[in-house]
Amino acid sequence: MLAAGTMLSRVLGFGKTFVLAYAIGQAKSPGADAFALANQLPNNIYALIAGGLLSAVLIPQIVRSMRESSDGGTAYVNKIVTLGATVFVVITIVATVLAPFLVFVYSQQATGDGKGFTPAQTDLAVAFAFWCLPQILFYALYSLLGEVLNAKQVFGPFTWAPLINNVIAIAGLVVFIAMFGGQDVNSSVDGWTPLKIAVLAGSASLGVFAQAAFLPFFWRRAGLSFHPDFRWRGVGLKATGTAAGWLFAMILVTQLAGIVQSRVASLGTGAAGNAVLQNAWLLFMLPHSIFAVSIATAYFTRMSHDAGRGDLDAVRRNLSLSLRIVGLFTVFASVALIVVSVPFGRMFAGTFEQALSIGAVLLAYMPGLVLFSMLFIIQRVFWAMHDHHTPFLMQCVQSVLFVIGALAVATFPQSIVGVSIAACTTLAGTAQTIIALVLVRRRLNGIEGPVVTRSHVQFVIAALIAGVAGAAVVTALGTFSPDGFAMSDRTGALVTIALTGAVMALVYFGALVVSKNGEIANAVALLRKRLGR
Repeated sequence: MLAAGTMLSRVLGFGKTFVLAYAIGQAKSPGADAFALANQLPNNIYALIAGGLLSAVLIPQIVRSMRESSDGGTAYVNKIVTLGATVFVVITIVATVLAPFLVFVYSQQATGDGKGFTPAQTDLAVAFAFWCLPQILFYALYSLLGEVLNAKQVFGPFTWAPLINNVIAIAGLVVFIAMFGGQDVNSSVDGWTPLKIAVLAGSASLGVFAQAAFLPFFWRRAGLSFHPDFRWRGVGLKATGTAAGWLFAMILVTQLAGIVQSRVASLGTGAAGNAVLQNAWLLFMLPHSIFAVSIATAYFTRMSHDAGRGDLDAVRRNLSLSLRIVGLFTVFASVALIVVSVPFGRMFAGTFEQALSIGAVLLAYMPGLVLFSMLFIIQRVFWAMHDHHTPFLMQCVQSVLFVIGALAVATFPQSIVGVSIAACTTLAGTAQTIIALVLVRRRLNGIEGPVVTRSHVQFVIAALIAGVAGAAVVTALGTFSPDGFAMSDRTGALVTIALTGAVMALVYFGALVVSKNGEIANAVALLRKRLGR
């Protein structure tokens, strides 16, 4: 049930982006770019102050306290939650007050060549940011409260709570459309009244608030009761150790590169800017989240136990198997999403030209999907072996390469800024994964390279065959013609995506069955286990 909750949440989140695109547009929509930048700010700041640190560093201390304390860790949890809530409230207030400064940092102001945010667009982004930045507190509390529940073996609420967020956000968008119309009147930066801003950005924040507020109702089931405790001595912040330092450094490097990306992407506003890049990345992450994250989570536990025993042979076997099973799905997803990139663009866009623009960004992202998921697994091998230094260095390489590429993209014509940033992300990520493969192979004295390579060659051949079949379908349905069925409206695009995906899946998995690929049985068994939890 946990994987099912994750999958449903991702699908609903993806549906939310469709409704948002209908409401304010995406490509060539300055209003959408302003909202995209503002609504991303709380995620960026939360990631910097708490993302990853809660689960990787603080939560193990909570688990230890629950095991060693006579009260089951209740007093410790009260202190940690009180401390966390206090810190997050202060940071949220400061960040909200600094909304104009944060928008300035994350955006590039318009210059004489017309690229960048205009003063009116910057003002609109600031207005959105005042409504969106309180999400910092809600995201942080959701993570903190959810990880406490996870430590007590109550997993369901943390997994299913994002569904409430997406449902409320979609409902808010429907209300917005009913009150103010769709993208035809909302894509510009003109006509945004305080009420209009409040409905759009406020409903987004309300969804995140509900996501966090859902979790305390399950504390009693977990045997917990909360009473604020401001006696923070003994919380153990000094014990977070070097792991927290390296993890924070890695997140900091990532966020610095993210600032560069956001500023350069703002140069593409009016063409393919922040909104297009965010939603294209969301589509990129959909198969990764459903398959790679679910599978890697299962194998991370195994590899942690193996590494704890010093059994490198077992770590190597589990790494090899997880890479192959994840590759089975991500290779197909990468090729399939490349084939249907333009119909997906039409789902977000109102015109053929905008669909091509969005499709080009998707096309630039998708070749990196397989290696991105590989990297996700390899990082967890190092973490299982208590090595946080190596992932930091790998992230530094990726960030430096990306920043160099992004600064070059800043000189490109406005029309190709978005697709060029996506290409930089793919190239930098590819280099990072290649380095990661070399380092993990050296660390484990091998990763069953010939076996992994042989399986991926089979996947690629089967995916290319399926890609030819899929290309025939999208062409027959008029994907590359402004008057074609696939481009006629969103319904035509959705039908094209569904038919093409079905044909490609049948061809891909059929080819692997005929070739007697051994990963299919392993993948089916693992997914059944994960979906049934």
